Amino acid sequence: MKAEYINPFLASAMAAFETMLGCTLTRGTPYVKNGAQPEHEVSGVIGLSGKAQGTVVLSLSRDAAINAAGELLGERPSEVNGEVTDAVGELTNIIAGGAKAKLEHLDLSVSLPTVIAGKHHSVEFPRKVTPICIPFESQWGLITVEVGLSEPG
Repeated sequence: MKAEYINPFLASAMAAFETMLGCTLTRGTPYVKNGAQPEHEVSGVIGLSGKAQGTVVLSLSRDAAINAAGELLGERPSEVNGEVTDAVGELTNIIAGGAKAKLEHLDLSVSLPTVIAGKHHSVEFPRKVTPICIPFESQWGLITVEVGLSEPG
């Protein structure tokens, strides 16, 4: 997968967390994803189609998801609930929208986000796509952006 596909999602994630939530993300070392299970308990999943197709996952640890929701809502939830999944869905949508603007040449359409919560959930990427995971550390816990995108043909 081309770095030019991945970098807009990373820049968009870092900007969204910094400007909207006041949370600084520190980027770790990227690695190739192995398997269908996201890195953390709460995952915002968004599909992309157009001249490139694939999936992007914003995967947050339980604490990161709860704290992000607390910043957006003005009150920190005590557990992963509907408010938390709605907040993660909104963050996923914002990140995908920001990246889409930087990938105009691919004429991307962004699906509505789906949020999955639970310790052992899975997210399938399109066949023949090898996702790249980029881990981030934050004051709230771990966050990973998983990008699996390719140009057909």
